[in-house]
Amino acid sequence: MTCQRRGLFQWVKRRIVAVMTLRVYRHPISGHCHRVELYLSLLGVPHELIHVDLSSGAHKQADFLVKSPFGQVPVMEDGEVTLADSIAILTYLGERYDEARRYWPRDALERAKVQRWLSVAAGQLAYGPAAARRAKLLGDKLDYDATVRISQRLFGVMERELTEAAFLVGSQPTLADLALYAYTARAPEGDVSLEPYPAIRAWLGRVEALPGFVPMLVSRS
Repeated sequence: MTCQRRGLFQWVKRRIVAVMTLRVYRHPISGHCHRVELYLSLLGVPHELIHVDLSSGAHKQADFLVKSPFGQVPVMEDGEVTLADSIAILTYLGERYDEARRYWPRDALERAKVQRWLSVAAGQLAYGPAAARRAKLLGDKLDYDATVRISQRLFGVMERELTEAAFLVGSQPTLADLALYAYTARAPEGDVSLEPYPAIRAWLGRVEALPGFVPMLVSRS
């Protein structure tokens, strides 16, 4: 078997396995879950979405904690692989299913730039717009004013960088854009306005125009 045919065989095999076994345990208002669902949709990887009823505490039950020790969604099952944490899942999908490296670059510097934004997604995004939204939607007890300040600093940086480039890492979309999209788009649900940031709003439109884009549930108008 030639290398080319062997590569094609492996690609088909991975797609067949995905059809049979790839599952995502999720909740529809979670931006962490949306970024995984969005990547799978953009890649065209078949998958099953399994709703986790957070309101009933399903994520704290023993059977779920085996999959996700911190009791968080999303969780992905891909054959014998079980993986929690949205950023970990994104990078796994990039290595396993994004053969063309459309969203997970091969180049070391480009990948480092993506990783920078993945760190932001777990830091400033989570403690800024995501936390502000959680406070307004779920009534979480936190320093709301601090979440707004973090959001505004983050959006200020994003606005400057997106004024100079179409996407967060240059002219093409990457995992950086997928990781930051949902909580940025839904920032107004946390009463964090996007009106001062025209470049961010234009960027959201470019992400939404990607073939295979799936929207995130609107929870609060």
